[in-house]
Amino acid sequence: MSTLTIVAKVEAKSDKVELVKAELLKLIAPTRKEAGCIQYDLHQDNSNPAEFVFYENWESRELWQTHMNNDHLKAYMEATDGAVANFTLNEMSQIA
Repeated sequence: MSTLTIVAKVEAKSDKVELVKAELLKLIAPTRKEAGCIQYDLHQDNSNPAEFVFYENWESRELWQTHMNNDHLKAYMEATDGAVANFTLNEMSQIA
């Protein structure tokens, strides 16, 4: 089975950028220690600081699903409730 790549885009509301950024940064250390996490990198758009992208690689979809149910992700969801304008997530497979 191939590696699962996740591209998750988070757009913060204009008045909540620093809150969302701080909460996203809290996810990095615990997630990188999780079973199956190969890569978990957070990016912020250079021209629109309200846009963030996580680029992730996981050993399997099952291990990523475990990540999605972890307490630190639940805490992020609670802390940023109402602060995110848009969220998109793509599950991808490398083809070349």
